[in-house]
Amino acid sequence: MRAVLAAVLATFTLLATGVSPASAASSLSALPGGKANFVVTQGFLRAASTQNWVRLGTYQFKTNGTVSANSYLWWQRNPEGRQATGVVPDSSCATKAGGKSTRVRACDVLTAPGYTGAPDESHTGTYTVAGNVVSIRWKINQTWTEQWRVRLSPDGKLAQLQFANSTLATHGYGYGSNASLTTRRAMSSVRAFPGALRQDLVSWSGNHIVNSASQPFSQSAFRGCATTTWCLTYLQPASKGACQKSGGCPNYGGGTKANVSSIQYYLTKISNTDRRDTLWHWCTCLAMERKTFCYSGNSHMKPLLQIIDDSGAFRGWVGAEASFYPGGPRTKDMMAVFRLSDFR
Repeated sequence: MRAVLAAVLATFTLLATGVSPASAASSLSALPGGKANFVVTQGFLRAASTQNWVRLGTYQFKTNGTVSANSYLWWQRNPEGRQATGVVPDSSCATKAGGKSTRVRACDVLTAPGYTGAPDESHTGTYTVAGNVVSIRWKINQTWTEQWRVRLSPDGKLAQLQFANSTLATHGYGYGSNASLTTRRAMSSVRAFPGALRQDLVSWSGNHIVNSASQPFSQSAFRGCATTTWCLTYLQPASKGACQKSGGCPNYGGGTKANVSSIQYYLTKISNTDRRDTLWHWCTCLAMERKTFCYSGNSHMKPLLQIIDDSGAFRGWVGAEASFYPGGPRTKDMMAVFRLSDFR
């Protein structure tokens, strides 16, 4: 049973009545980059540890120097199973036939445990801005402070948080604007986004830390679904590094006679009223090894939060991976924090 603390963030509003434009601008300047609402991913990821955790949530800054957060927490200390979203992509973007196809298999999209419900945590704190650095002190029972460098996008519509320091986390990414945290874009807008999304990631698995940067993410390659319009799918036809004979597919993977190294990708909306999406992917050969149509083993669970700029435009995601190996051991878990954005 997950211990869930449900909390609702109030939408940031600047009450300008009786305040001159100059005073309003001065008040806004106290916010990090002049922005109030942020999506943030952070984690404790250490190579030799099996006590790693990742958090994904929202920060809301107010001009009185206070900040509040709602976050989802996934921790190796409390590993949990995968959760079905109830979303099965329709026949326009998926197939029930299996075998060779250009479409993914029609499977119930899975996500990280608890992500379809309310956030696990709600906490408040105080912050200060000095130059381009925002410092946060959270009001909890242990010392929890964070420092982030703030960088504005060239168009001024988006602020980026660059992880500098934390007493609890080791890595993180964040983005903010003055768009409401209830503002989100439909999957049709995501697929049509004209910018170039690239991924920066820090991941942990098998007592190893991997850093990768500037990996392209081709959202336009995904299929839009005609009926389940809140879902996008993509069958990557082959993979050089994953889905190999040596990677858990001795009978069907790349390098075998069958030579199946395709990857099933599913990208779907979690909520109509906030920024939550999720990405699920797995090697086709893994299901074939188990003689199942859909894969229920150690697939990749990547909850996401949309990055939305001041104009309400989609600019990518921040995300976390919380893929706990069914039944252990913990060294086979896959955990990560990452960003997919055009502003990096």
